[in-house]
Amino acid sequence: MSNGLITTTSRHSVSETLARLRAALKQRELTMFAQIDHAAGAASVGLVLRPTTVVIFGNPKGGTPLMQEAQTVGIDLPLKMLVWEDGFGRVQLSYNDVAWIAQRHGLGAAGAPAVAALNAALAAIAREVTA
Repeated sequence: MSNGLITTTSRHSVSETLARLRAALKQRELTMFAQIDHAAGAASVGLVLRPTTVVIFGNPKGGTPLMQEAQTVGIDLPLKMLVWEDGFGRVQLSYNDVAWIAQRHGLGAAGAPAVAALNAALAAIAREVTA
């Protein structure tokens, strides 16, 4: 995981995984800011891409403490999860490890509680969505 990316295989289709992700975010009162369908974008210019959709979401309570320590964290927030189909037809869910983001921006011990809380939340969402 040297690149900071965490990926897990979903037991569901892309559309069902996305629906489960939206439901998990709503249940946790997280704001879904955008859903970007990269495959649709590719198709709009005559290119083919397997299903690839990124969901951008967050909550100021989670991200602000990190940005208070290093405002450059704002380039990696809001949080994102990518639902995609690999070359074998398996559905994957990927997201950035918040500890990796913290390291990238040189966050110290002050941000550690927020990093741990965000990582725990993302891992719980990923388990719920893909199970």
